[in-house]
Amino acid sequence: MKQLLIIRHAKSSWDISTLNDFDRPLNARGHDDAPMMAKRLLDKKISIDAFVSSTAKRALTTAAYFAETYEAKENAIIKTPELYHASSKDFYEVIKKINDEFNSIAIFSHNPGITDFVNDLTKTKIDNMPTCGVFAVKVNINSWKDFADAKKEFLFFDYPKAV
Repeated sequence: MKQLLIIRHAKSSWDISTLNDFDRPLNARGHDDAPMMAKRLLDKKISIDAFVSSTAKRALTTAAYFAETYEAKENAIIKTPELYHASSKDFYEVIKKINDEFNSIAIFSHNPGITDFVNDLTKTKIDNMPTCGVFAVKVNINSWKDFADAKKEFLFFDYPKAV
């Protein structure tokens, strides 16, 4: 049994108009939401064995907050450039290459691709993956290479403003 948590990066800053998209940092709300959402998952006893992140600054910073909350080393984050501006196909390609020793992985990425990807997984659909939103599925597989064709079961959807 494998578990996948798909997490959109926390709220980013648009304060520096000349900064390119890849280098945008988190804003104050993002710096609050990321550790709060990580703690929320930890409080629910949701395990994470591996943190797989886009290499964009806002995604890596979000992943670092989650890794810190889970007491993982920051260098434990698997930096994956393909997750920046990823399509659904890109997500599947990244997942099938994940080491099978990891049973629960968290993937940190961006819209619009992340919303398209989560809507491709199960019958549960969302209009938009909010910043620092978490969409979780479980899959009855032993190897991540079998993820694409396996039946996925929706577990939960959570985000910072959820009541």
